[in-house]
Order: sequence, then structure tokens, then C-alpha cells
Amino acid sequence: MGMDPRLSRGKGRHYRQERAVAGNLGLFPGIRCGRTSRWQTNPPQSTVYSPQYSSQTRQTMDSPFKTIALIGKPHHEGANQTLTGLHQYLTTRGFRVLVESRVAHALGIMDENVMDLVQLGQQADLAIVVGGDGNMLGAARVLSRFDVAVIGVNRGNLGFLTDLSPQDYLLPLEQVLCGHYKSEHRFLLEAAVYRHGERKSNNLAVNEAVLHPGKIAHMIEFEVYIDGSFMYSQRSDGIIVATPTGSTAYSLSAGGAILTPKLNAITLVPMFPHTLSSRPIVLDADSEVRLLVSPDNQDDAMQVSCDGQVTLAVHPGDEILIKKSSHKLHLVHPLDYSYFHVLRNKLGWGSKLF
Repeated sequence: MGMDPRLSRGKGRHYRQERAVAGNLGLFPGIRCGRTSRWQTNPPQSTVYSPQYSSQTRQTMDSPFKTIALIGKPHHEGANQTLTGLHQYLTTRGFRVLVESRVAHALGIMDENVMDLVQLGQQADLAIVVGGDGNMLGAARVLSRFDVAVIGVNRGNLGFLTDLSPQDYLLPLEQVLCGHYKSEHRFLLEAAVYRHGERKSNNLAVNEAVLHPGKIAHMIEFEVYIDGSFMYSQRSDGIIVATPTGSTAYSLSAGGAILTPKLNAITLVPMFPHTLSSRPIVLDADSEVRLLVSPDNQDDAMQVSCDGQVTLAVHPGDEILIKKSSHKLHLVHPLDYSYFHVLRNKLGWGSKLF
């Protein structure tokens, strides 16, 4: 099998560099990632590195991960292309590959390894999410309940949480599968709505929990308490309570500060407050935030939104408690991952001058 001619036109140097790195990771004969490695002679052939392997290349890698879940963006052509390549690649490597049910339906996979997110969390060692940050957030709220590592391939827009590029995800993923990766845990928030002292609904948020009126350009009144102490009352379009992970999302758009991921902190960001003195504030993440909605509000359409994906209904007089969850999202990154490189790349910050 020869090299893909698409790689040979003006990309010889790039190919040689990729091959050299791949050799160090065990992709080619003579270099072993595991004790029983047997790799094909040529590199994967695809412009998106979706490998084509025969059954003869199957082997079991000496990897810290044995069962891998594939989660993605259903009905997205690019995501499905990447997921198809990943499924074939991991299967030929001897991993047990589990597929989220919506992805399996889109790819035409029907076997005993098709599961929902909860089952994936219970059985997988590693979950690969292919899509945008929205897909990652939806999966993370479920997977954070289980001891499963998560990594993402970006098939969305910004991709703050999805590290791997769809054009060259294979080599850094191979590094991770060989046990060479950075690991971190991101805390989540839990938001709960109480009515007359009874909990009516609750959910988790990776990025932020937002109290808002449910209507455009409509103000609401509420009081804010921190650990039982009154902080202020406010008339505004709502308030954002964000984690460090969420500080680069909705909170940033509303004028909030960027919090680095290792900080044990949360930020409260008012949304279009009626007083100019209302400003974002950073709090200890172990603080309990209580929002008491004024009974004088005339609107029953108010909501608490978790990551912009799950909504909790709020009525006048309700109480919202927001606190740090006991669940954490376990993210893994390639060894060359840098949070500040991500910020620089995604936010268009200036490059080094010298």
C-alpha cells in the first residue's frame, strides 16, 4: 500500500514530520507502544486522518484505557466522518468500543455496544466526544457522575473544551492512548429551584447557571445572598453564576473575568443591571449562592438555564440555590496542551513579539 498521492503534492515535509512523530508513538514497526504492538507499514490515509486498517492490523495496545465510548454530533457530516474513522481505528486496535445511541443510529451501527450516556459512563474508561463545546457540555453533565476520562475532537466553532483538531487528531490521540497525557478535573455547579420550601427541580452545569426572565429585554427583581449573608438586591435581565470553565463562555460576553481552570472560584455577573455600580464579583467556589426572586415579579416565564441546554422553571417568590457540585469532569489533554495557548488561539490574542 503506497502513500496517498494527496499527501505527496506539496506536503512531503509535513508528511515526514508526521511520520517521525508517529514513529515515536509506536505507529510504525520497530517502535512499540505496548508489549504486543504490530502496526501497519504505512500511515493512515485520509485528509482527516480517518484510518483504513485491515483485520490483520488488529492488536491490543498496552493502554490505560480498555473500553472507549464514542459520543458525537448526530447528523453532522464532518462529525460522522470522524466518528466512523475513530470506530474503525479503535476496533482494529483491540479496544472495546461503545457507541452512544444517537451516533450509532446516524452511522448505522446496531450491536450490543450501543448504549445511552448513563450506560457509557458506567462502563467506559475514556469517552471521545466529537463535536462542539455544546456536545461536550451535554455529555459532561452526565459523564461527570462517573469515573470516566473525557477528550474532545472539535467539529464545532470555538472548541474551548474539544482539544483535538479534526485535521490531525490521530497522532495526539495515539499519545493519549499510550498513557502520555495531561489530566485535570473541572468542578460543576448544581442549581436547584425551591417553591414554598420544597425542591421543585435541579440540574448540573459545567459552564454556568443563569437566572433570566425567559423574555427578551424584560427585567426581573431578586435578592442575592452569599452563605446566608445578604449581598444586594438587583433589577436586571438576570445574573450569571459561572465556573472557571464557563468564564470564557456567556460570562465573558457579559463582561465577566476569565478564571483559570485551577482556581477554586466562581464569578457572579449581572446582566444589564439597572444600577451602574453592579459589577461582576469573584467568590470562593465553596460559597452557597441563594437567589430570592421577588414575589412582585409579574412573569411566570422566568427560568434558570444550565449551560444554555437545560431549563428550570422559576415563579415569583421562588428561591434558587447554586453551589459547587460533588461531581467533577475528568478531562485529559495531549502533553503539549496549554490553557493560555487555547485562549490565545480562540480569542485572537496577540502572538509573541520576540
